Amino acid sequence: MSNFLEEFVNDIKSNVPGYIAVSVTEVSTGVCYVSHSGDKNFDPEIASAYNLEVVKAKKNAIKALDIDSQIEDILITLKGQIHLIDVAENGEYFIYLAVDSTNANLGMTRALLRRYKKDISKNL
Repeated sequence: MSNFLEEFVNDIKSNVPGYIAVSVTEVSTGVCYVSHSGDKNFDPEIASAYNLEVVKAKKNAIKALDIDSQIEDILITLKGQIHLIDVAENGEYFIYLAVDSTNANLGMTRALLRRYKKDISKNL
């Protein structure tokens, strides 16, 4: 694993309250650059594969609707969990983050993810 990706995962694990899992995935190929889960029953690579389809579907919808915009992030709320899919500005990859909603604050989680995403953007 690249050093900056390892640092990214460590920062997320250490600083995001309610952390469950994280991954970084390339949109064009579906290759997962890095993944980590704090829960042995939660596979972030499987989640990323399915979330890739969500990102592609939303991109297609934006194109079909002729909307002059791009995805910043996609929020999925489940009972007890928050799942964030944060798409890079260039659209080449996305960060998937799952947190326990009883321990996480959505605003703080999004702010922390954006802060750490800057390091990935510089290096990918």
